[in-house]
Amino acid sequence: MTNNELVAQIVEKLGGVTNIVTEANCMTRLRIDVKSMKQVDVEAIKRIQGVLGVVTEGQNLQIIVGPGKAKKCEEILRVEFMGGKAPQIGDWEANKQAMKGKQQGNKLKSALKTIGEIFIPLIPAVIAAGIFNGFSGLITNLQSGGTLPVNQVWDTLRLFLSLMGGGFLGYFAIFTGINAAQKFGATPALGGMIGAMSIMPAVDEISKILGLFNEDSPLNSILRNGKGGVIGVILGVYILAKIEKAVRKKVPDVLDLILTPIITLIITTLVFLFIIMPVSGIASDWLIAGLNVLINSTNPIISLISGYVLAALFLPMVLLGLHHGLIPIYAIQLEALGGVTLFPVLAMAGAGQVGAAIAIYLKAKKVNNERIKQVIAGALPAGILGIGEPLIYGVTLPMGKPFITAGLGAGFGGAYVMLTKVMATAWGPSGIVAIPLMQPASMLNFFIGILISYVGGFIITQLFIKEQDVRNV
Repeated sequence: MTNNELVAQIVEKLGGVTNIVTEANCMTRLRIDVKSMKQVDVEAIKRIQGVLGVVTEGQNLQIIVGPGKAKKCEEILRVEFMGGKAPQIGDWEANKQAMKGKQQGNKLKSALKTIGEIFIPLIPAVIAAGIFNGFSGLITNLQSGGTLPVNQVWDTLRLFLSLMGGGFLGYFAIFTGINAAQKFGATPALGGMIGAMSIMPAVDEISKILGLFNEDSPLNSILRNGKGGVIGVILGVYILAKIEKAVRKKVPDVLDLILTPIITLIITTLVFLFIIMPVSGIASDWLIAGLNVLINSTNPIISLISGYVLAALFLPMVLLGLHHGLIPIYAIQLEALGGVTLFPVLAMAGAGQVGAAIAIYLKAKKVNNERIKQVIAGALPAGILGIGEPLIYGVTLPMGKPFITAGLGAGFGGAYVMLTKVMATAWGPSGIVAIPLMQPASMLNFFIGILISYVGGFIITQLFIKEQDVRNV
């Protein structure tokens, strides 16, 4: 089946183009909001060839089609079926129904979904920038150790890689501000300005004039450059959107282009600098301190336990939609520590699924279950590369117990990765494709952690899943 045929069938089972409110994609999923779930045949969508699973919440559907295919299908849906953009909804009844559907969802999940929608479009750039910075750091280390010569060729390559990596990660706050503005309904350029202001040196100068800067310990200043990180930027842009909309209602149309952005930025900047940045900065500091107790503990017992628990529980968090809340934590770690230690631990969860799937495959071979063998054979390569949805929704979750045994097995890899202090330069897919995202000194230990998770998931699944559990799946 071609991607065009796949999208056509999905649209039909969604109730047609007129039932689609918004559409987007992440690495493996089409994310679609609909006017009415009554017009959607979820079970029929699940049965479409090429659909690996469907997750629904309120009026939102996440249709899992796999890596690469998700982006291609989104483009087909947007360009060929929706005229290049999401349809504008003028029917007040449809608007009301869509809003009701969104309000029915858990508020925490809704907030985390919003955070995810801000960061998900940035993930390809995060991955690319992390890989560039990782290889730049590897060249630096090899030059320092004498393995590579210090000459113009290698120095130019190192700087070129650093330029590409730093071009995104160095201005991550700006990109966050732009995306947050689009999500909250503010002018994107103004959102980018809020992000840019948060990292400008002028913040330190203002702080010094007002006596808010700690010269002896700049990181402990009440107000400083970067205080609050991306959490502060998101909150600042949320306030920006509220203020901009309120100002626009009061300003005459003829003066809107000039007065609205000026008034909005003056008010927002005062609130952002003197309330949001300090308060969100304190919250970020507390979060980092709490994470340090678990992730950077000098006590090996704490490292082992925390690594095991985090890796074992990550996939249930994904099912509950709570994993989006981890993205700002990754970003805060990257800003504060120069790397991410939480992502490598959680990445072990997908490897546990691979080990469990191999165990199930061997049992399926014994009982001649050709269907489950074919499903695993098709999903396993994606799982090894770090895309876990095909295995989760096609194999372990429908069976039930293997989903649990896979997590228990992944915990051993998480414990090892935590114990060895593995640190990444960015975050993205798990699996072996994440190795270049690790800092050079962490690459080997991350790979060993993956192997441990494979073995752990395999052994525990072999012990607890019987042949009769596989025979009639």
